[in-house]
Amino acid sequence: MTKGLTFRTKVYFRAGRNGRKHLERGPTPEPTVEPGRLPWVSKLLALAIRFDGLVRQGLVSDQAELARLGHVSRARVTQIMNLLHLAPDIQEEVLFLPRIERGKEPIQERHLRPIAAVPDWRKQRRLWKELQAAVA
Repeated sequence: MTKGLTFRTKVYFRAGRNGRKHLERGPTPEPTVEPGRLPWVSKLLALAIRFDGLVRQGLVSDQAELARLGHVSRARVTQIMNLLHLAPDIQEEVLFLPRIERGKEPIQERHLRPIAAVPDWRKQRRLWKELQAAVA
């Protein structure tokens, strides 16, 4: 009978598509985390997009149910969902605002509420540029 071969190497598992794990050789890569924190308004807009998806898929009946599930008022859910009235390009800019290193956030949700209330996207864009210039 022949003696088997033994290989020794470091391996790690990497997350793949659909939750599958892939075996990789070599040392575990160090995770890279950017310094700072995500702006709160970016998180709220992402939450609004998620809420909208839940309602569209029928997983949640309406915003009132979202409010009950989240233990917040219906008015607060409406404030968050109103961020979806922003022009798509403004939404993209809000989602990708730079990380906050320290101090107060320059753009807050209360600054975006009057912009989202304007139905004309051209006027929204003008107000958004004015807001960006004011906080710069």
